Amino acid sequence: MTLQAIRYKDGALSVLDQLKLPSKSTYVDIKSVNDGWNVIKTMKVRGAPAIALVGSLSVVVEIYEQEFEINQAFIDLVDKHLTYLTSARPTAVNMRKTASYLMEFLNNLSRDVASPQELKLNFISEVERLLKKDTDDNISVGNYGASHIMSNPSCTKLNGKASVLTHCNTGSLATTGYGTALGVIRSLFSQGNLDHAYCTETRPYNQGARLTAYELVYEKIPATLVADSMVSLLFKEKSVAAVVVGADRVAKNGDTANKIGTYQIAIAAKYHQIPFYIAAPFSSIDRNTESGDDIEIEIRPQEELANINGQRIAAEGICCWNPAFDVTPHQLITGGIITELGVFRADEIANYLEKSEKL
Repeated sequence: MTLQAIRYKDGALSVLDQLKLPSKSTYVDIKSVNDGWNVIKTMKVRGAPAIALVGSLSVVVEIYEQEFEINQAFIDLVDKHLTYLTSARPTAVNMRKTASYLMEFLNNLSRDVASPQELKLNFISEVERLLKKDTDDNISVGNYGASHIMSNPSCTKLNGKASVLTHCNTGSLATTGYGTALGVIRSLFSQGNLDHAYCTETRPYNQGARLTAYELVYEKIPATLVADSMVSLLFKEKSVAAVVVGADRVAKNGDTANKIGTYQIAIAAKYHQIPFYIAAPFSSIDRNTESGDDIEIEIRPQEELANINGQRIAAEGICCWNPAFDVTPHQLITGGIITELGVFRADEIANYLEKSEKL
């Protein structure tokens, strides 16, 4: 049984407070859109897919018992709530894309539905469908990624198995279940093809040390935690078959925004000729962003870099620069971009988007 970061049933929503992991497993009740915005902004919930779903579900919670006289009043309120939620963390595209999709869904449906109550019920059902779809998509991402890694002749294998490095947290805690990059590791393990998983601590917020390590231990997957600064030496000394990380946004040209530290890992992987993969659902690919230069990078508070658990570790008076993400150029994504539809070369994304009406 995988960890459950999001608990939802019949208009009741709670999320696992990831700031308290691994020492405490505490769920926070979400009773309004403001609650949803706050848990996203403060990173009690994080991971691009989870952000989009918690945001959408917080709208469901807000409107669940409300009554509306006309369709447009309901549509306008949902639009206001979704617009507000997209402001919580701007780098990840999933919340904005989900908001756009849900508004298009409502506007189209309102032409055929006369009752605002029926419109509301359809909206709730659609958000609940997206909740299930996320888990299904993650399983597909995991299986496609595992298959591609094992078939890649450039991957070094130990006894027919692969060792994989991941960065930040992309598992059940970042999604509705299973995970994206960590889902690839989970699939390799379940298929008997994983030799070892390595996870970085992922400073300054330590999502790898706190969350990914927690998930790996929980799932009994053989794994080792390393400091971010050890990755190049790890590549030199250990037989790492591939690097698999997630994405908060993928531009049309394949450039990818992910947790800070991803870019330097990609450079090191390129030097050591280790395939570097992005694992992300198509909802993380932004057809409106041409390249990584166009991605807004969230700057987090200085205290997150200077303090650990409320205790200052940096010298008083020093200034801190704390970008939450960096952009990996598509040329460094040598393994490919793993999606629920298969594995694509990074430079294939634009062509696929032009041909597809999926998104």
